[in-house]
Amino acid sequence: FPTVTSPCKILKCNSEFWAATSGSHHLGAEEAPEFCTALRAYAHCTRRTARTCRGDLAYHSAVHGIDDLMVQHNCSKDGPTSQPRLRTLPPGDSQERSDSPEICHYEKSFHKHSAAPNYTHCGLFGDPHLRTFTDTFQTCKVQGAWPLIDNNYLNVQVTNTPVLPGSSATATSKLTIIFKSFQECVDQKVYQAEMDELPAAFVDGSKNGGDKHGANSLKITEKVSGQHIEIQAKYIGTTIVVRQVGRYLTFAVRMPEEVVNAVEDRDSQGLYLCLRGCPLNQQIDFQAVRSAQATEGRARRKGPSLPAPPEAFTYETATAKCREKLPVEDLYFQSCVFDLLTTGDVNFMLAAYYAFEDVKMLHSNKDKLHLYERTRVLTPGNAAPTGTRPTLWVALLCLCWLCLL
Repeated sequence: FPTVTSPCKILKCNSEFWAATSGSHHLGAEEAPEFCTALRAYAHCTRRTARTCRGDLAYHSAVHGIDDLMVQHNCSKDGPTSQPRLRTLPPGDSQERSDSPEICHYEKSFHKHSAAPNYTHCGLFGDPHLRTFTDTFQTCKVQGAWPLIDNNYLNVQVTNTPVLPGSSATATSKLTIIFKSFQECVDQKVYQAEMDELPAAFVDGSKNGGDKHGANSLKITEKVSGQHIEIQAKYIGTTIVVRQVGRYLTFAVRMPEEVVNAVEDRDSQGLYLCLRGCPLNQQIDFQAVRSAQATEGRARRKGPSLPAPPEAFTYETATAKCREKLPVEDLYFQSCVFDLLTTGDVNFMLAAYYAFEDVKMLHSNKDKLHLYERTRVLTPGNAAPTGTRPTLWVALLCLCWLCLL
């Protein structure tokens, strides 16, 4: 099947520049010419992809960043553009600064308050499945670009594309995170990832919050090359995990409630999936679809059915496969089964597994790791008690009737 990718290659330009200049942010005079050479190559790369990057936020951020670096390092725009690998600094000599002001460390500032911060979690993975800051679990369509987070400190936007041509199944193919400039702590920074491009740096090539005094309060760490990065934003007490599993991206965040709700006007605020969930018309009735999948699986054994995905998972084989990584039959397990049946891609099993691993690491309440509730918000008048089965209510009513007799 054709790979759905953006023709804009700005992430490739960013990666090449970072590879050429890794460890060179505190330059000696003898290294400045080599840095300028790498910078000119970076500018040349952005010009080559300019036509396909119109309107791309990461591209425009990179272009402005190049101009600033040219001026800062007195680089000429004319000259060689090869990309030599610059000397890596000795261990312990990095962009980090140990003297950040207290205001740039969210948790340290809480000695002035009566209570410790209350942390919340949001995650997006698979076809796609959303766990909101309020621990609501939804399966959504949300094709195209959608905002995950939008508050006073950062914006997160995801783009979901069809997994198979003509299929309603979608998954996250692009992710953009904007960290807004904050007092003396960090400059505005943009992180962008897409299929087959999971950079270990911001779009300007840096790995921390810039030139401000508290720059080390925002940093990127590469856990597994091309597969797993972690962003620590200590100035807002936030941790973000981004993974590429197979061809698609997963997102998980741990954020204080105070930061989650830091918006100018919450009543008039637009859609914000991690806080408000998916719109009703974008939600999938997970339980109904799962029942239909099980029924179709049984029917497939009796005779011809609709064309199956490439792997041709039956309900039974999908269940067995998911149980290998997810032994507890919670909503992460059910999501795994759902995705294997709708996509036929075994990587979606790993996406569900890693999503739950991120929950274990990021969720502050270990009693709420597993979720079993319904996944669609019911309209008033049709609502049932969360997680309660009708058969249980029938049994309780019968028991009460016997007591009365």
